[in-house]
Amino acid sequence: MISLRYHIVSIAAVFLALAVGVVLGSTTLSRTLLSGLTDDNDQLVDQVNDLQAGRNAQDARLADSDEFIGAVSPLVVRGELERRTVVIVTTADADPLDRDALKTQLGNAGARVTGELQLTEAFTDPGKGDQLKDIVIRLLPAGVRLPTASDPGTLAGGLLGPLLLIGKDDNRPQASPEETAAALAGLTEGGFVKASSGLQPAQLAVVLTGGAVEGDGAGDRAATVARVAIQLDRAGAGTVLAGADGSASGTGPVGVIRADTSATDILSTVDNVRTPAGRLVTVLALREQLEGGSGRYGSAGNAAAAVPGAPVE
Repeated sequence: MISLRYHIVSIAAVFLALAVGVVLGSTTLSRTLLSGLTDDNDQLVDQVNDLQAGRNAQDARLADSDEFIGAVSPLVVRGELERRTVVIVTTADADPLDRDALKTQLGNAGARVTGELQLTEAFTDPGKGDQLKDIVIRLLPAGVRLPTASDPGTLAGGLLGPLLLIGKDDNRPQASPEETAAALAGLTEGGFVKASSGLQPAQLAVVLTGGAVEGDGAGDRAATVARVAIQLDRAGAGTVLAGADGSASGTGPVGVIRADTSATDILSTVDNVRTPAGRLVTVLALREQLEGGSGRYGSAGNAAAAVPGAPVE
């Protein structure tokens, strides 16, 4: 007769066998999964290494390209701006290294830089717009008429244009030295600009900016710089707005201009001034401005061509 003890031992043996089977099965499965994951990881590591190697190779090619352009650009621009004068207007986020490299390139082209005017953070601060407009109206030279628009960038640009640029028709100063000194002193005392010593009006202007504007009021700040550039272009023989990577975005001064077809018809923009190619193009764009042309140059998606004279995309 089969006893209760026999049943209990039999049932226990069955469960023990199941448990052993599960353990053995899971161990085999875990080894299979681990082996597969290891293979996948090895493949991913290989892909990352291949991508890194490709990026390193691309960076090396770009560096070689920059070096080549930097070497030949003095020959390319030679004489393009012979006996021309250029004033440089910089924003607070413009890189001094870009400015210095651009000045060297302008010198290679035969141009003389008459000075630099830096627009401070306060100049583009929306909260100080009314103060800036008050100074502009109060220090307006006799005979200079401001644009009808009421925004700070347009009004300030309407003042700075005649101060920084000579007339494109007669090559004569548009304000007296005393009027220019008084206006720049007022803007300086208000914390809106910083002028280099001995600043003189020029035929052409370059507005040099950084990348995309960030933080509160970014769009308004970018628009202020863009509107100043437009007024400078209208006041003299030509202006180029040149920025670094990101300047062609929606919150970059270059991007603001490129979104306005009426502005791009008269003002030239360059979106890669941090590179030797961008500085070369800035000089060539100034030459194009002298001849009545304009364009959108650089490497951003909203650029029309890489260089003046290239096929328009």
